[in-house]
Amino acid sequence: MNIEHLKLLVRLASSQSISKAGHELGLSPAVASSYINKLEEGLGVRLVHRTTRKVSLTEEGLAFLPYAEEVLASVEAARGAVGAGNNNPTGTLRVTAPASFGRIHLIPALKGFMSKYPDITVDFRFSDSIIDMVEGGFDVAIRVAELKDSTLIARKLAQDRRIVVASPEYLQEFGTPKKPQDLANHNCINLMGMDNWPFKTDSGLFNVHTSGRLRTDNGDAMRDATINGLGISINSLWSVYQQIESGDLVEILQDYPLDMDANIWAVYPSSRLTPLKVRAFIDYFIDYFGHPTYWE
Repeated sequence: MNIEHLKLLVRLASSQSISKAGHELGLSPAVASSYINKLEEGLGVRLVHRTTRKVSLTEEGLAFLPYAEEVLASVEAARGAVGAGNNNPTGTLRVTAPASFGRIHLIPALKGFMSKYPDITVDFRFSDSIIDMVEGGFDVAIRVAELKDSTLIARKLAQDRRIVVASPEYLQEFGTPKKPQDLANHNCINLMGMDNWPFKTDSGLFNVHTSGRLRTDNGDAMRDATINGLGISINSLWSVYQQIESGDLVEILQDYPLDMDANIWAVYPSSRLTPLKVRAFIDYFIDYFGHPTYWE
């Protein structure tokens, strides 16, 4: 069984195009098509439905796919076990990450990562939606959210501590809240559906229902609106640490921490063997972020 044929099938499962999958592997459409034909002939089953618009895996193809992925992972691990690329992982690493976190913290670190691993090519997809890793063909997903998919393996990259912030101009005009209850008299900028702010107090958890004249579905927009003096907001420290350092934003209510801290995770599909490129990526960013993280 040809490893290159398996690579093409795995890539085809996500791209749903033989020519596109072939292009990603440096193959012409004709060669890519011949690879699929040879794989099907060798197995004696039809793996791919072909139409004029797209291709998709047959029932047999879907059943065969996880075994193909396992074989490829095993080959990469075997190469590493005998020193073939042990400290020099290779291949294309497909990563999905939240847009804001990726822009602020992943892209600036990529030069160092790619210098350390010159044989890895990185394909990044930035999206604030939770993308199905297997269906999308991704190797790693960065998640700044609660983990719900038990079929994925997760490693913690960093803490996601959230704080309450406002601009100096806003505080000068409207005053600084001294306790959570004071927020009832202020304009609060909320992400959609997140207008209840939970605070830790000496008496236990205290929830404040906040309101204001602006709501948004985007964290960057909320942060920028806060900088412009439109109100008070909750932000992840990784998103606003530079603005706090510059004085554009001020952390308030520091004696009442929020009860909504989370973590930043790297997740990847469950497998007995973790590809070297995935391990290298995760280890690099754990070290890069530090403990405590540089934004703390």
